[in-house]
Parts: sequence; structure tokens; C-alpha cells
Amino acid sequence: MPDIESKVVPGVLKLPVLTRSPWWELTRRLLLAVGILLFTVLVVYLDRHNYRDSAHPGRDAITLVDSIYYTTVTLSTTGYGDIAPVSEHARLINAFVITPLRIGFLVLLIGTTLEVLANQGREMIRNARWRKHMEQHIVVIGYGTKGRSAVDTLVNNGVDKEHIVIVDPSSVALGEAHAHGLAVVTGDAARREVLRRAGVERARQVIITTPRDDTTVLATLTVRQLNPQAYIVAAVREQDNVPLVRQSGADAVVTSSDAVGRLVGLSSISPPLASVLEDLLTYGEGLEVAERELLVNEVGKAPQSLPDQVIAVLRDEKVYRYFDPTVTQLARGDRLVVVRPSKELPWAPRPGTHGEAVAED
Repeated sequence: MPDIESKVVPGVLKLPVLTRSPWWELTRRLLLAVGILLFTVLVVYLDRHNYRDSAHPGRDAITLVDSIYYTTVTLSTTGYGDIAPVSEHARLINAFVITPLRIGFLVLLIGTTLEVLANQGREMIRNARWRKHMEQHIVVIGYGTKGRSAVDTLVNNGVDKEHIVIVDPSSVALGEAHAHGLAVVTGDAARREVLRRAGVERARQVIITTPRDDTTVLATLTVRQLNPQAYIVAAVREQDNVPLVRQSGADAVVTSSDAVGRLVGLSSISPPLASVLEDLLTYGEGLEVAERELLVNEVGKAPQSLPDQVIAVLRDEKVYRYFDPTVTQLARGDRLVVVRPSKELPWAPRPGTHGEAVAED
């Protein structure tokens, strides 16, 4: 997992990159530079009898301070020439040991600066390319427990991670989202600028899972103003806030506390029934609830006669329960909500998954 900077700039898009922290890289390079410096000082000092200081011609050997001075001016290519090797082997050491160290020292320092500039340029290019091609994507506001579960469900059902953008003010959420390969915009979702950086105007869906209902209302209002066409799904904690969130522009509102309370109540009354409902809500095991297309060979049949357990029919943007007289016979353009084994992948078959023709209008 990559290290993430603790300092997060609000409203800045961060694409996932599997690299170490810049502070770690800078510290490592500084330590390498200090190591080269100390090693060169040691080499010169051990060979101090073969160096002469023109400012003190009477000395037989240079001092430790002279060694440090000679090393710094040599590695920095300043080279005043007041201290110089006089014997052949000292000059060979300078040529084959100290000169490569000098080159390495300069490459290390200059390379750090160039890499910082290159990384900034690369990040700007990546962000620009991302913004240019990002449309009809999904924005998830809030990357807590509910947000992570929503993203997992999307990814498990075929949505590319590159088409999901997270909006969250937390540096912890930034780290977790990057670890999962997701793009992140840090900042308050009630601010227009933050949502614009996430491309909300071009998004096809927005999922709002903030920890506070008042924040959810503000985020919903802002999203709806920026994108009147987006399909907005919002999660709230209290049932009383559902009408308010719907009035703010949400197309669907899920009440988390009521759902959990219902499961708890069913567990006490009928543990098997609660187990089945929990199974339906859990991905990858047992049963799954899926929405799929109606196939050509299913047109005209009753919902109960299909191999899948049909629990609802979507017709003309309305949802009918399977026993509703309106959907006694399935018609072209219908979509089915079914319960099926989770092993039947993909979870929600798209046209052509099994080679059957789809019954379109």
C-alpha cells in the first residue's frame, strides 16, 4: 500500500499512483548525498599524507577540516585548487573514486529537482487527460463504510474503476481510495468548485453517502444544480429526512438506520428469514438480486414461468410486483428484477452474455 501525505489540499484531484511518499524519497536522497559526502571525506583523510595545501606549504598532511573542505569544494565542482593530490596513487584515487562520487553526487541533487518538476508536469498531464475523457462516470460522495460498499458493488458488477471518482475531505479516505485504485477529489462536497473538479456536470450517476443527513441535503442540492440530468442516489440515517432529501433532488433515497433496524427485528423474530435477507444483501455468496434484460424467447410468458425467480418487472419506468395484473404477460422492453444463484456470473447479464437475443422495443 502506498504511503499518503498527511497534508491534503482541498479540491485537488488525486489520481491513484503506486509510489512512495515524496518526503520518504527526499529523505532517502538526502541520506544518500550525506553518505557520499562522508565516504569521500574518509577517503581523502585516510590518504591525507598525499595531499598538499598551498596555503600551508609546511604541513606534511592535511587535517580533517581540510579533508571536509576539499571534499565539499570537489563534489560541488567549485575546485579552488588550494588543496591538491601530489602523489600518483592519490591522483588515481581522485580519477577513479572521487570523480565518480562527484558525478553521483551531482546527479543525485539535480535528479531530485528534475524528478519533482517531472512529477508535477506528469501529474498535470494525467489530470488534464483524465478530465478530457471523463464523462458519463459515477461520482461517489463520501468514502466511509457505505461508500466503500457501494463502490465494491459497482466494481463487482462490471463498472471500471477508472469511471468512478471519490469525493471526500478526509486524508484517510484519500489513502484508502488510492489503495483501491480510485481517483479522489478532496474537499467539501457542498462546494461547487470541489464537485466541478470531480466532473459532476458530466456524470451520469452520483451516489451520496455522507455521515450526516444535513451534509447529504446540501450535497444533493449542489449536485442537482450542477447536473439536472444525473441520477442521484442518497443514503440518510433517519427516515424523517427522506422527504427533504427527495425535495433536494435525489432520485432514490435509502434509509440505513431503518434497514439495519429491520434486520435486527427480523433476526429476533425469525432468524432464518433474516439470514435470507442478509444473504441477498451480501455479494458473491448464496443468492443475488439482479436486474436483467428480457429475452426474445420470454416475451408473452408470465413472470412466474421463467427459470429465474422474478420478483418485479420494470415497464415504462415503473416497477410492478410480479403478481401485478399489469405484467401478467411480459412484453418487449420489459426489464426483470430476479433472484438467482450468485455463481451465475455476471451478476446482471448484459445483452449477448449468454448468446440470447434481447427483446427490445
